[in-house]
Amino acid sequence: MVRVEEAVTLLESDKQIMIKLSVNINKIATLRNARGGNNPDIIQLTKDIEAYGADGITIHPRPDERHIRYEDVFALKKIITTEFNIEGNPREQKFIDLVLSTQPTQVTLVPDAQGQLTSNHGWDTIQHKNYLLETIEIFKKANIRVSIFVNPIEEMIIGAKETGADRIELYTESYAVAYQQQNKEMGIIPFIHSAVKANELGLGINAGHDLDLHNLSYFAKKIPGLLEVSIGHALICDAIYYGMENTVQLYKRQLKTY
Repeated sequence: MVRVEEAVTLLESDKQIMIKLSVNINKIATLRNARGGNNPDIIQLTKDIEAYGADGITIHPRPDERHIRYEDVFALKKIITTEFNIEGNPREQKFIDLVLSTQPTQVTLVPDAQGQLTSNHGWDTIQHKNYLLETIEIFKKANIRVSIFVNPIEEMIIGAKETGADRIELYTESYAVAYQQQNKEMGIIPFIHSAVKANELGLGINAGHDLDLHNLSYFAKKIPGLLEVSIGHALICDAIYYGMENTVQLYKRQLKTY
């Protein structure tokens, strides 16, 4: 078994690790939808974000289509050249059909409620084990990598492994809050423990929610085996001030672990 301290040391000593940045473009779609029409052009902006250095594009279509529309997903599939990650609640059959039809690189399963403003909790992988087993198998048969959204609780990580998931996405709101309250050392602990457990079990590690230019670098350096972060709201807000190209590069720099 790898201890937390050893795992962090291993991560910090590996100069080759490069954590991927997947840009969530939901907020761009929200802006477009606010006035109708096609401004900003979500397809062109997605191409630009990739050209600016993003390693992937994330979308989270919801049943009310208040930001990403289902027709957007098919259009995006045709032009994305990096990794394509679709998030959503698989209890909606329409979501399952959409993912199977568009064949993204990765599907991230999130236990959102109908009409939920934003994701605010991970799966209970113990209570919903059988459901997740059946659902994940659908996507894996289609050769789609499956990640599931989880809170940083070791039991949930173990449960995630038993569902057959390829990766977990750590729900990072509690860390972001602790960081803002100048308590980052305590806030990061459950995430380190969860990451160590995921590494032991052979689960890939993604992370997302409320990560930004202030708290991202510390998180990236402390989480052993972190493969990818998905960032939308903060990144799009920062782009208003810094410009999209500069902002993508600023976030990429925060992900360097050396």
